[in-house]
Amino acid sequence: PQANRYASRRKSVFAETYDPENDDEDEGARAIFPKTDEQRARLCDSVKNILLFRSLDKEQMNEVLDAMFEKIVQAKDYIIKQGDDGDNFYVIESGIYNAYVGEDQKHIHTYDNRGSFGELALLYNMPRAATIQAETDGKLWAMDRQTFRRILLKSAFRKRKMYEALLDAVPMLKALQNYERMNLADALIPQTYAKGDRIIKQGDAADGMYFIEDGKVSIRIQQDAGEVEISNLEKGGYFGELALVTHRPRAASAYAVDNVKVAFLDVDAFERLLGPCMNIMKRNIGDYETQLVKIFGSKNNITDIR
Repeated sequence: PQANRYASRRKSVFAETYDPENDDEDEGARAIFPKTDEQRARLCDSVKNILLFRSLDKEQMNEVLDAMFEKIVQAKDYIIKQGDDGDNFYVIESGIYNAYVGEDQKHIHTYDNRGSFGELALLYNMPRAATIQAETDGKLWAMDRQTFRRILLKSAFRKRKMYEALLDAVPMLKALQNYERMNLADALIPQTYAKGDRIIKQGDAADGMYFIEDGKVSIRIQQDAGEVEISNLEKGGYFGELALVTHRPRAASAYAVDNVKVAFLDVDAFERLLGPCMNIMKRNIGDYETQLVKIFGSKNNITDIR
């Protein structure tokens, strides 16, 4: 019965396009839903772990907070129906929600009082890929598709522009197709380190790799006598990939020689996006071992890095 309820809502939005380059942003058109301090604090708490928002600057983040509105949900309510056009993106404040897909509406995921859903249909102009039903009463924060696309696509566009020069400067990434490099730019997270900061620590589990945008980084290995520098990297250099390729702990530490700006790629995105570069990285490991043997005289003197 609820399928009929939703059938009348279906209207095509797929012709709609958004061009970040021609967005002069009419401030008057911005969606703003006033909130009490208490509501804003609750919303900040709900969105702080949302991956999609990680690369937004402060101004964009405030725009996100302004544009979200509260939606009170009752148990058994359908929030999203598979096959519908996407209207809103949702962030969970409270409640339990189940995701179902396919003809047989197979249960694939439970959101328990945290997380977000609904972004795929909006980002890619596709029909809803799943049905989401509330199992309990709860509260959601919602943002309409136009605002969501404008903020998120504009942010992705800015990031692509910002990282274009960096990605051009990394020879290894020439192995990627253009669209693969755009996906990589979308996934990068800007991080800064002050002179002397340790960026990664030998022996730690690996969480990602780094591309250097600005500044110098010293790679050092811990030996009985103390740390020995084995290489010095600058813009266009990258590090941290070794542990991701070998699935071992960090083989060396990395320090900021001066103020350093890096683009961080987490391990999941690394596995998803850098497959075409894997052979180059493996070759680099061979070069790296040769280099270590030159410095330490023999492989026996160095931590096993393979």
